[in-house]
This record gives sequence, C-alpha cells and structure tokens, in this order.
Amino acid sequence: MDVHSAMYNLERGGGTRDYLSAGRTILPRVYFLFSLVYFVLSGIWIYVLYKKRLTVFRIHLFMLAVVIMKALNLLCEAEDKSYIKRTGSAHGWDVLFYIFSFFRGITLFTLIVLIGTGWSFLKPYLQDKEKKVLMIVIPLQVVANIAQVVIDETGPYGQDWITWKQIFLLVDVVCCCAVLFPIVWSIKNLREAARTDGKAAVNLMKLTLFRQYYIVVICYIYFTRVVVYALETITSYKYLWTSVVASELATLAFYLYTGLKFKPEAHNPYFVIDDEEEEAAAEQLKLEDEFEL
Repeated sequence: MDVHSAMYNLERGGGTRDYLSAGRTILPRVYFLFSLVYFVLSGIWIYVLYKKRLTVFRIHLFMLAVVIMKALNLLCEAEDKSYIKRTGSAHGWDVLFYIFSFFRGITLFTLIVLIGTGWSFLKPYLQDKEKKVLMIVIPLQVVANIAQVVIDETGPYGQDWITWKQIFLLVDVVCCCAVLFPIVWSIKNLREAARTDGKAAVNLMKLTLFRQYYIVVICYIYFTRVVVYALETITSYKYLWTSVVASELATLAFYLYTGLKFKPEAHNPYFVIDDEEEEAAAEQLKLEDEFEL
C-alpha cells in the first residue's frame, strides 16, 4: 500500500497549516530581511565604484558579484522556506537556491584567495601555486554543493545520509584551510622581502592588512563552522532560528569588513604607511650607509 503522511503545526487563531518546524517558522522573514540588506549593500557598492571609478580594480567588480550572489541566494532561500511553510513543497525554488548557493560558495572562496594573493592590487597575475589552490577549491565546492543537495533532499532516514554529511563537513573544512594558504604565502614573501629590499622593506613590513585579514578569515571560519554548530546543538528546538541569525550576522560582518578595508582608494589599500616611521627608517638607512662607508 501507499501511505501519505503530512506533518505540520496549526497557527494560533485561524488554524492555518505551518509545515515548517516550530524553531524555523520565522526563517522566511529572516532570509528575506537579510537579502534586502545585501541588495542595499550592492547598491551602495555600485555607487562607491562609480564615484571612485578612477581607482577601481577588477577585484572590486568581483566583490560586487559576490554580494549580488549572496543577495540572490538569500532571496531564493526565503522563497523556498516560504513555500514550504505554506504548502509543504518548495515549488522549484529549491533548485534556484542550490544554483545560487553553488555560485555564492565558489565566488566567496575565490574572493578570499584573490585578496590573500594581492591580485589586481599588487600584481595582475596569479602564481602557479595560487592557481593550484583555486583548482582545488572550485572542484571541492562542487562536491560540497552536491553533498548539500543530498543532505537537504533526503534526510536522516536515507541510507547514505550520514556519509554525505561527513563528506560535506570534510570538504568544507578542507576549503576553509586551503584559502588560508595564499595569505600565509603572501606574509612569508613580504617578510623575506623586508630583509633584503632596504627602504622598500619599510613599506612591505607595513602591509599589516594581510595579517589582519588572515585573523578575520580564521575568526569567520571558526564562528560559522564551530560556534554556530554548537549554538544549534545546545539551543531548544523552539529557537533553532538563532543559529541561522548568528551565522548570517557573522557573514554580514565579514562582508562589511572586507568592503571597508578594500574599497577603492587613491592609495593602495594594502599599504598602511606612517610618515613619521618612514622618516625614522630613512634616517636609519642613512646611518647604515655612513657605517658602510
């Protein structure tokens, strides 16, 4: 025989069916509000690029694409959850959500790698080892998205659900670790150059943004992968939406930090040079030259 089952809650008052669990019933509004925030940020970023178009690099256009992909991803997820809430089925919005989720994941990790290498700011090309990182991250993101689709569309009752869950977590961790390597390589190269480039070493050692961004990326990865998972585990089923809000707030903060630190400027955003320290370094170089003579 064929058995059809439907699980839902009845809303207070009208008795309308709600097919989302009690802890996720407000998620459509949460995702929609965050999508509006990202669309507003996209408009602001377009305005900034237009006002400072003489100092716009290709990386700034890529950052705009990342924000737009995030906004579309959240909008599709809001519609997905909204249809499930009202009818119990996504009505095709889940397909759009998976598509934009795929492009959002690839563009975000690629952006972190490109910023970490200084592409478009410091150099117009990528080294072979940096290209290899991208060639590793992009296929892994494909695998992660396939795993995400299987996890969402089957559920714990599926025969291979736990396996796909483990694959998703493993691939996600590998991607997060891989994007850190270009930043570490850049810091290492700057330190080596600082020992040999004379006065230029003063400027290179002032590239503190590499270290700051490295720390921020680690904090973002740790919070969205560990803290959010812990929050989802320890909170009551009625407050499962709090982990989603925490994750989206952390992601929004990361996007804002990246945009503020790397927005188009008349000077190169990687260089943070203090005039007094540069004068002191110049005097030190003079003393060294006199000593050599």
